Amino acid sequence: MEHVHGSYDMELVIFSYIVAVLASYTVLDLVDKISNARGRYKGLWLLFGAIAMGMGIWSMHFVGMLAFSLTVPIAYDLSTVIQSVLVAIVASFAALYVVCRNALTWRQLLLAGALLATGISAMHYIGMAAMEIDITYRPVYVILSIVIAIVASIAALWLSFYFRQGTGSRKIWEKLGSGLIMGAAIVGMHYTGMQAAQFHLGMKSTLSTGMVLDQKFLAYFIIGGTMLTLGLSLFGIFISNRLTRKDTELLENEKWYRSLFENNQDGIITVDLNYRIKGFNSAITKLTGLSNEWFHNQTISSLYPLIVQEDQERTREFLLRSLGGEIQRYETVIVHQNGDNVNISVINVPVILDGKVVGNNIIARDITMEKQAKDRIEHQAYHDELTGMPNRRMFNQVLTQIIESKPKSFAVMVMDIDRFKMINDSLGHTYGDLFLQEMCERIQQSISGFQVILARMGGDEFTLLYENDNSDDITALAERIIRVIALPYRLKENDFYVTASIGIAQFPFDGVDAVQLLKNADTAMYEVKKNGKNGFQFYSHELNEHLQEKIELENDLRKAIPNDELFVYYQPQIRAEDSQMIGVEALVRWGHPTKGTISPGVFIPIAEETGMIYELGTWVLREACRQMKQWHDAGGPLIPISVNLSTQQFHQTHLIDYIKDILEETGLEPQYLELEITESMMMDPTISSHILNELTAYGIRISLDDFGTGYSSLSYLKLLPIHKLKIDRSFIRDITENDNDKAIVSTIISMAQYLKMDVIAEGIETKEQLDILMDNDCQKIQGYYFSRPLPADEVEDVFFAPLRLKEKRRLTDV
Repeated sequence: MEHVHGSYDMELVIFSYIVAVLASYTVLDLVDKISNARGRYKGLWLLFGAIAMGMGIWSMHFVGMLAFSLTVPIAYDLSTVIQSVLVAIVASFAALYVVCRNALTWRQLLLAGALLATGISAMHYIGMAAMEIDITYRPVYVILSIVIAIVASIAALWLSFYFRQGTGSRKIWEKLGSGLIMGAAIVGMHYTGMQAAQFHLGMKSTLSTGMVLDQKFLAYFIIGGTMLTLGLSLFGIFISNRLTRKDTELLENEKWYRSLFENNQDGIITVDLNYRIKGFNSAITKLTGLSNEWFHNQTISSLYPLIVQEDQERTREFLLRSLGGEIQRYETVIVHQNGDNVNISVINVPVILDGKVVGNNIIARDITMEKQAKDRIEHQAYHDELTGMPNRRMFNQVLTQIIESKPKSFAVMVMDIDRFKMINDSLGHTYGDLFLQEMCERIQQSISGFQVILARMGGDEFTLLYENDNSDDITALAERIIRVIALPYRLKENDFYVTASIGIAQFPFDGVDAVQLLKNADTAMYEVKKNGKNGFQFYSHELNEHLQEKIELENDLRKAIPNDELFVYYQPQIRAEDSQMIGVEALVRWGHPTKGTISPGVFIPIAEETGMIYELGTWVLREACRQMKQWHDAGGPLIPISVNLSTQQFHQTHLIDYIKDILEETGLEPQYLELEITESMMMDPTISSHILNELTAYGIRISLDDFGTGYSSLSYLKLLPIHKLKIDRSFIRDITENDNDKAIVSTIISMAQYLKMDVIAEGIETKEQLDILMDNDCQKIQGYYFSRPLPADEVEDVFFAPLRLKEKRRLTDV
């Protein structure tokens, strides 16, 4: 057979590569479209893609064949050409079907690659068979072309699967690069297959019945048709992608909003203008306890029975307003299917389409926990934490509201517990709290049945508001409260007793506003305390005048020391058997510039209440020590001076140093200073014993003033370094007539003698009183019977000067 040689038209070869690249790119784009298609559209896109891919591969192959020119004209068998086209389309269909799955295993990839390679190889060699010329093949090149087809097919399928996801300019360039690689592989397979062919003039060429084609014209025609087809395919894909993207965006937005609706923690119900429930989420079923099935084909009116009766009509009104286009916010309570009440916060949001209200979204949130927390906070804000009773804030609010309601009359009581501080300080705050809780329970029981509001204002201060204008009823209530408070309290296995002081003010006689009423009731309460505690007092204008006078005195007292208005009187202390002076007591007086001399019984309590007692006591102690030192330097006699020590002075931090400084400043020796203390300072022996021991060690003598009138305890007489007991004048006053007073005085004198203490009686005014004391062996006396308190110069003239003269004569006689 005569061998026929051929040559290639390089222009057509290049065009064949371009066709291959364009077909590859189109395939990569089609894979993405086929993968995202659903239903019958997926089948249509798969068929369209297979045709486009098969025609693209076949066009590249046929153009490549036409690019090859033999020295003799070649005819083509049309039926065989059509077979090659069909083979390419079928192979492309199989490949696209595999690669458009959601998952692709390596086994599936290799199988699909082998099928596609078989199809391509079959298409190529069937197409070669369409040439009516004898052809022989070199096996090595045939095998190589098939290997290239397999590798190219696998690579194409993998790249198609890989690039079917994603958008954007980067993906476009990645697909274009992959198209160039796939095009080169397809072209490489084709021209390797052409290299395997050897053409001969033989029987087939002589019997040719096929069509002889103008190769160049046909090649360009096929190229143009193919590029137009693939271009239209790409344009169709572009348009479809745009539409699909919009559909996808709409679908995605719908999913987002659906997710927001379904997964919202708030319950949502959508209703139309006919009140039909159009939609609901799972949160509303949890909120109400109703099943999903219940909401189907229901109206919103079916939910009204779940709402508490008093809120149902109000809820209907809110729905009507929202259907009119207004957003409504409100709170209500529904009854869950399990019977629990659920507090909910509701927002009615109109659904507006094309400017018209077409329905309503009802959004409900469970605020039960928030409501309970808010109620707890509000309760804590208006109630006392310890007792649970109304506090100052709530009482003031209620009092103001009652006044604004313009009642006929009512009473406000201010109550303070006497001696509570002693319990709190001695037993500790824990027992103090237990005491207050028990006491409040008693008061609550005692006012049961009365129109009374009881509040704890803080500490041991309480207020009561009694809606009653009858003074007898108010009096009965105050007495009732005082009685129950006075009963013993069992704490730490001991009984403790307290009393109450109550001040009462009445509206509108004692004040027309809350501030004035409380102030006047407070004034009345302090009057009770001043008069011995354990009682009640109605406010009166006389009390107010007394208070005003007290305020004026307080202001004036602050100026008393700087203005040198204070002075000291001295009352001699006498030994009865020989009328010898054995000491003096310093007693402060106030020479007011307009009111004259004011008794210490008036201004000392004011000084104690205001804290001025420390400054006043310091001045008295310094002045008394200075005067006694002056008398000593003038010739005596060398007797001690007694000075009262206030509670505030006694409990100051540096008491010892403070007294030492005064003694060193005045030059008085410690043994000539006698400090008079009261029983109330002895309540805590652990503190008082340390102080008294230091004072005694320094040489100062301690006298216990007003013995028997306070909360006496004989134990501190044994434990504390006390040198002298002073019998109070309250026992002396009626000693000539009252056998009890006589017995008490006798007992005190005997006890002091047994304890080896000095004893002195004050307030002696008559010879009969003196005789009784002397009969009981009490020799030391202080009182008007011997001398009233005198200024320093009179003490000097009446007592000290005669003593010095007498002593001088005695020494002269010797």
